[in-house]
Amino acid sequence: QVQLVESGGGLVQAGDSLRLSCAASGGTFSSYAMGWFRQAPGKEREFVGAISRIGGSTFFRDSAKGRFTISRDNAKNTVYLQMNSLKPEDTAVYYCAAGRSDPSGFHVGAPIDYWGQGTQVTVSS
Repeated sequence: QVQLVESGGGLVQAGDSLRLSCAASGGTFSSYAMGWFRQAPGKEREFVGAISRIGGSTFFRDSAKGRFTISRDNAKNTVYLQMNSLKPEDTAVYYCAAGRSDPSGFHVGAPIDYWGQGTQVTVSS
């Protein structure tokens, strides 16, 4: 059983940057590709980006490309989501997820083995 705990959310202004972290415990972190999803009020959860098991490849939704990056440190069992040039429409609860597909698979509904509890990101205009 893998536990995922996100941190780093908060209230920022449009144009600011924020880095989210997701710490994993209880399993073999490097066995999983890791993804980030978000859910805004009244909307369905949506894919943001994902990274392969050893960090060699990433995949993002179009609106995140060029603004967000994902990295991971397998020695620390942690994955990061660096968000730059934040917009009010980025406001959501952000979740990390662990799965066994390649990063692009997270975008098309590949099975997720574990979810974190989420961290709130609020971007004011």
